[in-house]
Amino acid sequence: METSTVIILVLAGLLLGAIGGYFWMKGRDQTKSLEGEVIFSVQPQPIIINHTCTDLSQVPASAIERAKTSLHIAYGHTSHGSQVTDGMTGLSHFSGAPWGSSRYSWNNGGRGGALDIRDGVLSGDLGSPDRISWADRTRTYLKANRDINVVMWSWCGQVSEAKESHINTYLSLMNKLESEFPDVNFVYMTGHLDGTGVSGNLNSRNEQIRNYCRSNNKILFDFADIESYDPDGNYYLDKGADDGCNYNGGARNWAIDWQNTHRKDTDWFECSSAHSQPLNANQKAYAAWWLWARLSGWDGTTR
Repeated sequence: METSTVIILVLAGLLLGAIGGYFWMKGRDQTKSLEGEVIFSVQPQPIIINHTCTDLSQVPASAIERAKTSLHIAYGHTSHGSQVTDGMTGLSHFSGAPWGSSRYSWNNGGRGGALDIRDGVLSGDLGSPDRISWADRTRTYLKANRDINVVMWSWCGQVSEAKESHINTYLSLMNKLESEFPDVNFVYMTGHLDGTGVSGNLNSRNEQIRNYCRSNNKILFDFADIESYDPDGNYYLDKGADDGCNYNGGARNWAIDWQNTHRKDTDWFECSSAHSQPLNANQKAYAAWWLWARLSGWDGTTR
């Protein structure tokens, strides 16, 4: 066989191998179906944290204290996810907080009786640098930090462009982690609003996550639902609300409107709120403490 022919065959083989490797890697990011997968569940009912879980006065002070003494939380996020922890920081200084602002203190390690949240120890988010690396980072962190009993990851904007298969990958990876670490509570999350409304792909994919969590007794922090309502219960998803609380094509902003008609430092508090308004982070903080109370044993029965 001539040398030139051999070279051509070798190059062709390398090219085919590269193409095959590309499609194999791409396929790793797409779980087309969850059919036949064994669903792991350790609780009889789902825990769904949404806009109905933002009245902290309904959460017993004893449940807040129990959360601070029993939970050790690892939270992975980028900018949008910081609304939760920035809101929690603001809440810990809010004079209008039920049971007193100091009750809602948190830090890395739980020093001084605060809630232990290892904020940012899990780098990236559910879609960065890709849709699967977060699972291995979680696994590595949990093996090195056996005291962690809650893991929560947030999305940035990746749910907006996700396919059904991408969300199936997310759900499958979460379920696998739950089976590997049965003593850890894994908190699922929806993606933030993007202005595409009820009929948009984002809401379809968020509904996919919600339906899975409801059907399989999972724990869900419904990020999108929380920012679909103002504190009075008015609904804005059907008006095209986005992550900045803008609606009606950006002509109005429900958070600014509410803040302007209510008393700062009494009805709401200033805090950082990436891509959004303080009130949005306020609501996320209230819902987060409702979640921590539920995970520490409170049954959610309100006064």
